[in-house]
Amino acid sequence: MKRRHLLVVLALCAAFFAACAAPATPLPPVAPPTTSVAVIAPTAAPTSTPLPTQPPATPAPGAPTEPVAVSPAGQDGVPVAGTGGQPWWNDTTFYEIFVRSFADSNGDGNGDLAGLIGRLDYLNDGNPDTATDLGVTGVWLMPIMASPSYHGYDITNYYQVNPQYGTNADFKRLIDEAHGRGIRVIIDLVLNHTSSEHPWFIESQDPNSPKRDWYVWSDTEPQGNGWHPGVNGGYYYGYFGEHMPDLSYKNPAVTEEMHKVVRFWLEEMGADGFRLDAVKYLYEDGKRIEHLPATHEWLKDFRTFYKGIDPQAFTVGEVWNDSGTAAKYVGDELDATFDFSLAEAMLQSAVSGKSVNAERAGQTTVGAYPPGQFATFLANHDQNRTRTRLLDDGQAKTAATLQLAFGGVPFIYYGEEIGMQGAKPDENIRRPMQWTADGGFTTGAPWNSYFEDYQERNVAGQDADPNSLLNHYRALIRLRSDHEALRVGSWQSVTSDNDAVYAALRSTDHEQILVLINLGSKPVSDYQLALESGPLQPGLRPALLMGEADALAGPAVNAAGGFADYRPIATLPPYASYIIQLLP
Repeated sequence: MKRRHLLVVLALCAAFFAACAAPATPLPPVAPPTTSVAVIAPTAAPTSTPLPTQPPATPAPGAPTEPVAVSPAGQDGVPVAGTGGQPWWNDTTFYEIFVRSFADSNGDGNGDLAGLIGRLDYLNDGNPDTATDLGVTGVWLMPIMASPSYHGYDITNYYQVNPQYGTNADFKRLIDEAHGRGIRVIIDLVLNHTSSEHPWFIESQDPNSPKRDWYVWSDTEPQGNGWHPGVNGGYYYGYFGEHMPDLSYKNPAVTEEMHKVVRFWLEEMGADGFRLDAVKYLYEDGKRIEHLPATHEWLKDFRTFYKGIDPQAFTVGEVWNDSGTAAKYVGDELDATFDFSLAEAMLQSAVSGKSVNAERAGQTTVGAYPPGQFATFLANHDQNRTRTRLLDDGQAKTAATLQLAFGGVPFIYYGEEIGMQGAKPDENIRRPMQWTADGGFTTGAPWNSYFEDYQERNVAGQDADPNSLLNHYRALIRLRSDHEALRVGSWQSVTSDNDAVYAALRSTDHEQILVLINLGSKPVSDYQLALESGPLQPGLRPALLMGEADALAGPAVNAAGGFADYRPIATLPPYASYIIQLLP
C-alpha cells in the first residue's frame, strides 16, 4: 500500500510541474459590437440593505476602441429633420454672415448674394464623403433688406433686397442653392424700428398723417433719453438713435404690416426663419423701455401667426441679458434666444485657463431654458472678435470646443473659424473675410480694409494644415453632426480636482460622450474626475472621437451610474480637447 501511495504522489507531482512549465493558451478576444450602442436597461434597486462592498476597480488603460456614429444628421445635401423629438434647429450648426463682407462677385468692393452663392461649397458642399467644407447646416444673414447704411439695421423697404447685395431673385436662388446642400437660411428681421428715411417715417413727420401713430410721438419734449425733434414739430422716440425711429406696436396697423412682411419672406422668398433684432424693446412705457408685459403678449400672438404660416419656421431672439431673463422669451413666444451670459463665461474660461466660469454658466443655462432651446455663440457682430480677446490659437481651440460640445443651437460668426480679429468700432469687427494671402474677398477695393494679419491668417493658409484652427472647427462640427449626444444630449458637469480641466458628460438614451479639455497652457497629469450619479452602466469601453492618446481608460461605474477617481488619459497636453465616446 505504501508503494502504491508513493506512485500516486509521484504522478501528481509530475502532472503539477508539467502544467507549470506549459505556456498558457490565450483566451479568444471578445468581438466589439457592430452597430448598436444602446444603453443596458438598469435593474431595480435591491430593497434590502446591501452589504458593504469595495469601490469598483478602475479599468486599466488600453488602446482606444473604434467609435460608432449615432444618429448622424446633415452632411448629405438634405436639410436635417430633428433628432430625439427635438426640432430641426437642434440638429443644425449655424454660421452668421455679414453679406457685405463675405464675398464680392462683381468687384465693386461690397459683398453680395451672388458672391455668397459662389462660396456655399466652403460652408457645406452637400457631399457627406468630403471633409473640405466647414460642415455647417444653417446660415443667419445679417440684414439684407434695403437700407441707406452699411450695416442695414435701419430699413427703408422690408420687401426688397438691398440693391448693393442683389435682387429678390438672387435671394431665391440662394435659397435653392443652400437647400440643395442641406443648409437652411434665416434672416435678420428688425421689428423695433425703421430707418428715418423709410417712407412711413417721412410721412409720419406730418402731424396730420395717418402714419403719425405708426411711430412713438410726443407733442412736448418728454423726460429721459432717446427722444429726438421732428422736422414739423413734436418729438419722436428712437432708442438706437435719431436715424432709427421706434415703431409703435400700440397701433394694430403696425402689427398687421409686420405680419405681411413675415408672410412675404416665408412664403414668397422661402426663408426658413428669422433672427429677431432688439426684440426686448418692442414696447416702452415712460422710463421703462424693455421686457414690458405688452412685449411678451405681442410675441405670443406673433408666434401663433408665423407658426400658422410655417410650423417649422425658426425664430431666435436677441435678448442681451442674463440667462434667466432671456429664457423668459422662449417657449410660447420665441423658439430660442441667444445666451450672452454663457458666451461670456466660455470666453472667460478660455482666457483664464480655469473651468469654473464655463461650468457654472452651463449649469445656469441648462436649468433656465426648455431642453436645448437656447442659442450658443462666442462673439457676434456687436462684440470684439473672439480671437482678439484670446492670447493664441490654443485658447481659440478650447473656446470652440466649449461651445460646440455644449447643447443648444450653436452659431459661429463668419471668420471665427480661422481666428479673424477685430475690435470696435463696429466697422472693424465686420471686416472682409480673409480667404487668401491677397485677401480674396474682392477683385476691386474692399469697402473696408482687411485686418492687418490677412496675409498670414486666411482660409487658404489653414486649409491643409491638420492642426489649424479651421480644421479644429471642421472636426467639431462633423462630430456634432455625427453624434446625437453632442447635439441633443443632456449635459452634466463632471467634477475635476484640477481647475484647469473642464469635463462634462453628454447623454441620450443611445449614447454617452465625455468632453474633456485642458484649458491651461501646461500639461496636466494630476487630475481626477468624478460624477456622483449619472446614466452610465458598468463595463464601458472608451473610444476617441477627438484627440490623440496611446492608452485610454474607461470609468469604473458605481451603483449610481457615476464614477470617481477617473483619469481617462495619463497626461493632457496644453490646450488639448478630447471627446470620448463611452461604448457598452
